[in-house]
Amino acid sequence: MNIKEMQDEIMRIKKEKDICILAHAYQSHDIWEVADYVGDSFGLAQRAAEAPQKTMIMCGVRFMAETVKLLSPEKTVYLPEPDAGCPMADQIDYDLLAALREKNPGYTVVAYVNTTTEVKTLSDVCVTSSSAVKIVKNMPEKDILFIPDCNLGSWVKKQVPEKNIKLVSGGCPTHVRVTVKDVEKAKAAHPNALLLVHPECLKEVTELADYAGSTTGIMDYAAKSDAKEFIIGTENSIVSHLQLAHPEKRFYALSKDCVCHNMKMTTLGDVYNCVVNGEGESITLTEETMQKARKSIDAMLRLG
Repeated sequence: MNIKEMQDEIMRIKKEKDICILAHAYQSHDIWEVADYVGDSFGLAQRAAEAPQKTMIMCGVRFMAETVKLLSPEKTVYLPEPDAGCPMADQIDYDLLAALREKNPGYTVVAYVNTTTEVKTLSDVCVTSSSAVKIVKNMPEKDILFIPDCNLGSWVKKQVPEKNIKLVSGGCPTHVRVTVKDVEKAKAAHPNALLLVHPECLKEVTELADYAGSTTGIMDYAAKSDAKEFIIGTENSIVSHLQLAHPEKRFYALSKDCVCHNMKMTTLGDVYNCVVNGEGESITLTEETMQKARKSIDAMLRLG
């Protein structure tokens, strides 16, 4: 079976079984082509909640599948590759956050969506990379403990100086591989290219960018810009996706090392086996856990 034949079977069977396939933007293009929706993690969870299908396959990592389940508790949610996790989400657990809350009384906990459901149960407000600045600005509280990504947190802190934002040591191992030297090298090779980066990158890298924003924000910026060349400072799959979408423009990876190995674990074959044979893992969360975790997500939606 070649790629096209496998894709055709996935498309045929998902319609027969009334399955919706969600693909995070960092997935490979052969998975994009069989997906019903492609995007950032929370946006996909919202799409899943609106979709008529009762079975969801989340092609991404574990916290993303859990978020889909949180917003659609009545639906069956599969993670086709159970070992696909998020190192950043694993950097902080319930006990560590409980200790941080005790150490910082009076602080409101703002949790990046890239956290486990268990951590969300102990958080006050959830944010995405695209909504973090707006939500923190809209919060009435001044003292904020931002977890777990100190790079995204410092980016928010710079734009919302009126808030007292305390950061913890944590971040995305993929994005922190990118250095200022990478920027200098890429700019020297492509002096006319605009630099677009994700705010999970190191602070000193983000400060050099022509645009900093979420993955979909980067893709939208590149699509709408009149510029013809771009250096992409996020997971390298985005370079390939942009080249396919805009062949008249040129896209360059900021660093060859900006690769998320967990995202790369999910293959088209995993999606095929999940659709055809129900393989993968069905995400289960207790009713109590979902109710507690939803409070931080509801607060996010309420604040913008």
